Amino acid sequence: MLGIDTFERPIYAGNVVATVQSTDTTKVLTVRTTAFDAVTKQGASAPIEQLPPVADFGKSCFVSHAMAKSERPELTSANVVIAGGRGLGSAENFALLNPLADKLNAALGASRAAVDAGYAPNDWQVGQTGKIVAPQLYMAFGISGAIQHLAGMKDSTVIVAVNKDPDAPIFSVADYGLVGDLFEVIPQLIEKL
Repeated sequence: MLGIDTFERPIYAGNVVATVQSTDTTKVLTVRTTAFDAVTKQGASAPIEQLPPVADFGKSCFVSHAMAKSERPELTSANVVIAGGRGLGSAENFALLNPLADKLNAALGASRAAVDAGYAPNDWQVGQTGKIVAPQLYMAFGISGAIQHLAGMKDSTVIVAVNKDPDAPIFSVADYGLVGDLFEVIPQLIEKL
């Protein structure tokens, strides 16, 4: 926020920051959870105020609430994310990431291509149309690195990419890249850990 009516917002998959001004009386803002570092607890908590319920306008109704349950860390707040893409080839092969995620106490993520192909559930999708993550370690296996995916994980502290295509765009943001067959690399990593 630059002033009471001037704000910055990312556009073009986060590659450009636009400054916008709104003179509307009521402003609704959203903030990416990974936009700021976590605050350490200091002092007392903020005051809690009770608000009276408002009348139902009858224009919508609650249908249901379903929460995905997992023993793994929550994807958007995990310190380590292990992500797979279309290069894994199937849901059965996607399960190869489980032992690695177990060893690193990591959340599992996926590219949109992997989710669309049915290899992983929707709530694992990382990217512009999925979840935005910024873990300490992001490991990408078989992910080419489309701009929409990169927008969701490029703020990770350390990015490791494994892909058999040496020209895969994921290597442009990776801190460590390995051109190789993920079906050979994953078992070797698990063995070394």
